[in-house]
Amino acid sequence: MKFNFKLRGKADTKNYEGAKAFSFTPEMELYTAVATTMLNDATYESADKRLTRIIELLPKVSPAFVAKLAVYARTQMNLRSAPVVLSTELAKIHNGDNLVSNTLEKIVQRPDEITEVLAYYQMTNERKGQKKLFKISKQVQKGLAASFNKFDEYQFAKYNRATEVKLRDALFLVHPKAKDDAQQTLFNKIAKDELTTPYTWETELSAAGQMKYSSPHDRKMAMKTVWELLIDSGKMGYMATLRNLRNILEAQVSAAHVQKVCDYLMNEKAVAHSKQLPFRFLAAYRELKTVPSEYTSYVMTALETALEKSVANMQGFELNERVVVACDVSGSMQHVVSPKSKVLYYDIGLLMGMMLQSKCKNVVSGMFGDSWKIVPLPTKGILANVDAFYKREGEVGYSTNGYLVLRDLCERKYRADKVMMFTDVQMWDSTTKNILNANTIAYQWAQYKKIAPQAKLYIFDLAGYGNAPLRIPQNDVYLIAGWSDKIFSVLEAMENGADAMEMINAIAI
Repeated sequence: MKFNFKLRGKADTKNYEGAKAFSFTPEMELYTAVATTMLNDATYESADKRLTRIIELLPKVSPAFVAKLAVYARTQMNLRSAPVVLSTELAKIHNGDNLVSNTLEKIVQRPDEITEVLAYYQMTNERKGQKKLFKISKQVQKGLAASFNKFDEYQFAKYNRATEVKLRDALFLVHPKAKDDAQQTLFNKIAKDELTTPYTWETELSAAGQMKYSSPHDRKMAMKTVWELLIDSGKMGYMATLRNLRNILEAQVSAAHVQKVCDYLMNEKAVAHSKQLPFRFLAAYRELKTVPSEYTSYVMTALETALEKSVANMQGFELNERVVVACDVSGSMQHVVSPKSKVLYYDIGLLMGMMLQSKCKNVVSGMFGDSWKIVPLPTKGILANVDAFYKREGEVGYSTNGYLVLRDLCERKYRADKVMMFTDVQMWDSTTKNILNANTIAYQWAQYKKIAPQAKLYIFDLAGYGNAPLRIPQNDVYLIAGWSDKIFSVLEAMENGADAMEMINAIAI
């Protein structure tokens, strides 16, 4: 989820395509950089460059803002890497109170995040002639020590991995204080590396895979049994279920077990508790498309239902409210969001656009690149609609001529109430190489406001490169950054006059 920021001031920079652009305040730039990254390479910015930019922004904002953004990123945006960076880097530039320790305690939501913080601290605090983790900041130590009190043996064992910094290392380094005898016993087990092996889908599958079988058929039957036992156990979390749908169907589990899986996927409380980023559903959906199971269609439908539940409470789109949804399908959007993912920024834009469209009753949807094309699609079937768009890849070319969306609305005198653009914000004019001022979003929006003075423009920033394409003197342009379904909650808040800084500052540290 991200916040709304009104764009003010003068165009004072250029984007990566050489077009005039608007620089953000340090707070806004930091927010968009954090909200749209898993700290992986993007089209215009490597992971190292993004990390450097985030770190360089920290001294330009208040320590309290950094802390609140870190907590918000972890607890609301459901990001993991960026909060580790923010909270650990905060320790380098702030001391004298409990801000750092309180922040760390709040961002650590899993035991392995304790070791992630220490691994990052180790990486960025090398000392010649000493062990890298010979000494850590007192506030980092205090925050992580308090985090040890959050978890039970099962949770510690589940994340007790053979990484460079292990839980045992963390225990010896931060010296957590046990709250009772039972917890002291648990800490002793961590110290002696004697944690009970947990019952997880990974351990059960690993054990089954290492056994010897008399025939391939016996092996297949054994794996089917393991999957069914895992489903019955309830120990397989929501993300693990999403990631293993192909394996479950290929194991040919019973109809009853398929039903259990689908019921779990569609359970409204399970969807909300899982805090999955929407593109996880898209990734699972695509994995199923080639699975030759009689239940594939049923499971795909369950995924559609699950995604619909994530936007079930979205408000503000009545029958008489005209909405335009424009998705950027340019070349710069066709970059994976992480090295292990097949999902592109392109996919996220289409997915968010179709999630929004699913709640609209009066909507025009389309895609833009070299040109702008309206693509009528049903409001039902979010994932199917994304695939329908995906199959038309290349039809509008690969530039980012977003101004064409607004020019088309002007020419048709179509009075929309809200124009929603899902993009990496690197707008330009490929036809004149940015020479004509009329071929810009800023110019076309000014023209459009003459036709539809009540219209609002929402730019959904999916890449966080640190600038916007508009210089807007009125309060009619908003920027929302990120990949979470919670961006739609912000729309309602913005309609009610919510201020971004108020939302961040409301976070308690």
